[in-house]
Amino acid sequence: MSAEERQREIVRAARRSGSVDVTVLAAELGVAKETVRRDLRALEDHGLVRRTHGGAYPVESAGFETTLAFRTTMHVPEKRRIAAAAAELLGDAETVFVDEGFTPQLIAEALPRDRPLTVVTASLATAGALAEAENTTVLLLGGRVRSGTLATVDHWTTKMLAGFVIDLAFIGANGISREHGLTTPDPAVSEVKAQAVRASRRTVFAGVHTKFGAVSFCRFAPVSSLEAIVTSTLLPASEAHRYALQGPQVIRV
Repeated sequence: MSAEERQREIVRAARRSGSVDVTVLAAELGVAKETVRRDLRALEDHGLVRRTHGGAYPVESAGFETTLAFRTTMHVPEKRRIAAAAAELLGDAETVFVDEGFTPQLIAEALPRDRPLTVVTASLATAGALAEAENTTVLLLGGRVRSGTLATVDHWTTKMLAGFVIDLAFIGANGISREHGLTTPDPAVSEVKAQAVRASRRTVFAGVHTKFGAVSFCRFAPVSSLEAIVTSTLLPASEAHRYALQGPQVIRV
């Protein structure tokens, strides 16, 4: 097996399972661990994976995006901690945009029920979760439903969003980096996210540590547009500080 074929197989394995382990790959591919580490460095240079201690995980790109169903199985305890901390940033907001994705859905479910709140979302899953919530009005944005994420996109969605002035947006992304800001693989999704940021007085990004340093295809907001970033302590404090230098408060839980 050539290096190119081996690297293709590593990418397939990472995308299939959500992460790969150097030791396991070395055994499966019949090569030395150092060979696998070299392959992972090459794949990271090409933006296909992000290396971790002892392994790597895939970067979502124009050619690869995980489904909502898959996201509900990955880093779940971390996502729940992040969601609870993000919901505490609600303040006196009365209107809230909740982005598509599992972490934003968890934020929506953690929002208080003891006062009136209007939630605007493109996510069918979030709308369904909040539809019967006490004191909560749900505005579901119309548009084309993407099967993988169960969220609406295209001009119907962005036009409806453009008619609102929203107090607070809880935004997700497939990647966030200091150089490229917040990114996502699909241009149609990027347009919805960008419009949500424009329509909102305050914007909070919530995401697991693996999002940081990852860069996807479409840029939709700079780090400086965020009021706060909520992530976990798995993001090193030194790296969190570098993001904070661009403006947002960085909360690690």
